Parts: sequence; C-alpha cells; structure tokens
Amino acid sequence: MTPCPCGSGRDIELCCGPFLAGAARPETAEALMRSRYTAYVVGDIAYLKDTLWPKFQPAFDGLGTARWAAENRWTSLTVLAADRGEPGDREGTVLFEARYLSGAALHSHRELSLFRKKGGRWYYVEALDERRGPGLI
Repeated sequence: MTPCPCGSGRDIELCCGPFLAGAARPETAEALMRSRYTAYVVGDIAYLKDTLWPKFQPAFDGLGTARWAAENRWTSLTVLAADRGEPGDREGTVLFEARYLSGAALHSHRELSLFRKKGGRWYYVEALDERRGPGLI
C-alpha cells in the first residue's frame, strides 16, 4: 500500500491516483483540493494546470510551478474547514494548511481556496482573503 499524500489514510490508487491519471474526476471541492496537493507532491504540473479555472489556464506558469514543487519536500496536508463544494453545489471553499520543508526549515502554506464547478467538473479558482471566512463567497 502506498499512502496517498493528501492525508486521507487511503492508498493513493483508491484516493487521488485515479484523478491524476484522468480515470475519474473529484466529486467535491475538497477532493479536488486534496488531489491538487497530491499533484504538487508527485510533480504532476499538467494536472495543476488542467484543474485551474479555464480562464486562468493560458497564464499558468508551469515552469515556475514545477520548480517550486520540486524545490520543496511536502510533508503534510490538513483540511481545516470546508464550506459547500458538494456534488450538488456550484461553488465551495476549502481552508487548508500544507506543510513543507524548504532547505532545513519547515514552512506552512495556509490558504482559503475558492472552487467552482463548470460543465459538471470542479476547478480551483483562486485564494481568498481568509478574513472573509468560509462561506462568505
């Protein structure tokens, strides 16, 4: 068993693996956020671009993203809150904290992410100001 990097406790092939392979699509905003974290861990930059809101895809910096993902050792993901983003929703937010080692220092990336559904598929849109709080889209 290879644990999924997203922290679900499940095998990667039963968790985020099918999403990254294109065999399935995340049904919730949280599942998409977890799979995007996993994509950072394994260096699947194409998945990160493909799951970005379509209007932002042309400006996606694949080389910069690949460099940032590769220069850091991703250690853990904690989902702190999720609001909406269920299969029947069109929008949702996920507040998370991703920890990573850069050099010898442990860092934390905390973000309130906005997700939207288009054509029945979830996409990452942008980071929101956390002071707005989950549910205040």
